[in-house]
Amino acid sequence: MNRREVLRHCLLALGVSAAAPVSAFDLAGALGAAKSLAEAATLDDAELNAYYGQMSAQMDAQSRIAGAATAYGKRLALLTKGLGRYDGLALDFKVYHTKEINAFAMGNGSVRIYSGLMDIMTDDEVGYVIGHEIGHIKSGHSKKRMQLALAAGGLRDAVSASGGQAAVLADSQLGELFEKVVRAQHSQGNENEADDYAMAFVKGNHFSPQAAVSALEKLDKLSGGGGGGGGGWLSTHPAPAARAARMRESLA
Repeated sequence: MNRREVLRHCLLALGVSAAAPVSAFDLAGALGAAKSLAEAATLDDAELNAYYGQMSAQMDAQSRIAGAATAYGKRLALLTKGLGRYDGLALDFKVYHTKEINAFAMGNGSVRIYSGLMDIMTDDEVGYVIGHEIGHIKSGHSKKRMQLALAAGGLRDAVSASGGQAAVLADSQLGELFEKVVRAQHSQGNENEADDYAMAFVKGNHFSPQAAVSALEKLDKLSGGGGGGGGGWLSTHPAPAARAARMRESLA
């Protein structure tokens, strides 16, 4: 295999068509991307969790957290009692006091529920959301995103300069990482997998399984019944109507 063929194989590994014209500039960029992705892919779970920890600390610092003595804090404590360690995961739950209807989870076990979401949902429905977010963690849905994000731009340089250890990232870098890893839209496959996990979670933790359906139907109404849009949780967790129908079928 000659040099040109080797380089084309590198491009194919990066998802670039072998039929595409190949220039020295393009190849240099592609090989640089392959090298940086390989570096990021070698980061183990402990190192990835260190970056998640930096992101969650920044988000917590930028948000108004509902304290343990508040109504939201007390409610979440009741709903998550005994879940500090669950299914092999170390989990950390907090409520962000905001009107936004949202929730998210990070690979280090951070689960954040927004008070706006709690306002429109019953305890059982919040239980479904909690189970869904844990499902994303357990299934490792953000791990590949994290590796790809760390392989890009200045984040790649931070990883390389730290010798494979978790570098301390600047606020702007953490913001970029959060957008690429946490605020990116989940695929339908990921959503179905997290929903299946959530259904098993609610059944095993004394929440009503029907809440998986009713929670998604509420979110669909917020989107105008179009199955998407609406911002917040809907922007990262799409297709609530189709998912509600799927959950309904699973209960039949």
